[in-house]
Amino acid sequence: MPSPPPPPVTVARVRSWKHEPAPFAMLTAYDATTAAILAEAGIPLLLVGDSVGDNVLGHATTVPVTLEDMLHHTRAVARGAAGSLVIADLPFGSYQVDVDEGMRAALRLVKEGGAHAVKAEGGTRVSELARRLVEAGVPFMGHLGLTPQSVHEMGYRVQGRGPEAAEGILADAQALEAAGAFAIVLEGVPASLGKAVTDAVGVPTIGIGAGADTDGQVLVVHDLLGLSPGPPPRFVKAYADLRGVITDAVRAFADDVAAGAFPAPEQRYE
Repeated sequence: MPSPPPPPVTVARVRSWKHEPAPFAMLTAYDATTAAILAEAGIPLLLVGDSVGDNVLGHATTVPVTLEDMLHHTRAVARGAAGSLVIADLPFGSYQVDVDEGMRAALRLVKEGGAHAVKAEGGTRVSELARRLVEAGVPFMGHLGLTPQSVHEMGYRVQGRGPEAAEGILADAQALEAAGAFAIVLEGVPASLGKAVTDAVGVPTIGIGAGADTDGQVLVVHDLLGLSPGPPPRFVKAYADLRGVITDAVRAFADDVAAGAFPAPEQRYE
């Protein structure tokens, strides 16, 4: 008799992982098929990141991604992510104007997109949005350090180097915790700062290029699978070379077609 499926991952469970000795994993997902595979593999948190822009939609950065883009991909992931907690990014431009606009965007991602929680970049400046979302029943995840939506301001550089910059990120993390954030992503910061923030807040931290002392780790699934072109960032470990596998497969298909070997008799209807 097959064992029953594990209970769905909840925000309360994620909060409790702050006290677990083993770190937990989060991965990005942008479609139902990938979400289903990741959920079946036991990945508890799936992030529908605005990184869909540069990994799926062909943009150079995440900045052009729209709320409608995020709704489309969040719906797809929610359909496939049985049991996993789905977090959707608030895209650039959807929450920077005022808190009310951010509220409306977040509520749409939950109500129409099927997300269980939302994530936004920034610290103190988004703490009021975080507070109001949590009061409205929408779980909020923070994102500090290297924030890709600010690429035109900060570039893709390690953040938090130097005492003043590190203190600013630490203060932002504490502001997000006070506002009710259930977890905080730390991206592109020195490992020592990743540990300092993790020790200073009572909610889980999730690192991406933030060292080994955070409570969890996240990667873009395209980077993990070796689908991204060019050399990966330093913090990425590619666990497969699917770009090479796919290239070999489609070339073999094209060669078979050209040689008349496909379709063979076993691929034909008589």
